Amino acid sequence: MTTPAKQANKRGTARLAAVQALYQMDVAHTDINEVIGAFQVFWMGREVEGETYLPADHQFFRDIVQGVMREQQRVDVAVDTILADDWPLKRIEAVLRAVLRAGCYELFERPDIPAKVIIAEYVDVADAFVDREEVGMANAVLDRIAKRVRPAEMGEAPKA
Repeated sequence: MTTPAKQANKRGTARLAAVQALYQMDVAHTDINEVIGAFQVFWMGREVEGETYLPADHQFFRDIVQGVMREQQRVDVAVDTILADDWPLKRIEAVLRAVLRAGCYELFERPDIPAKVIIAEYVDVADAFVDREEVGMANAVLDRIAKRVRPAEMGEAPKA
């Protein structure tokens, strides 16, 4: 039986891989099936160019990547609603855009995972790729989305 800590670590690794896959799809216009296959076969749990990639929850990884693509319009509208009018999602750096999309997707579609866990995990992922100011922005945007879609969980009164 998998312990909760090991499962959590595999989910964290899956989130990191999902953000990298979404980034690759966005920047290189890689096909979703190609990128999912490549990450599962060549990256997750393997050594690549001297770097060892931790094992990941493959099903969770697929859920995030496929879910973001399936719900991209809804996710993008939600993120754009939070961002300043003069700085829409399409102007955000690609890796940060991937972090926001993946985090927003989980907040919408994974009520089995606490919102604060989702936010913390994606802030950690962002911290691996972007500067402190952008990490803060990711935290603020995901927090505001969580307050809108999970108000009770976030200690907020439901919006009328």
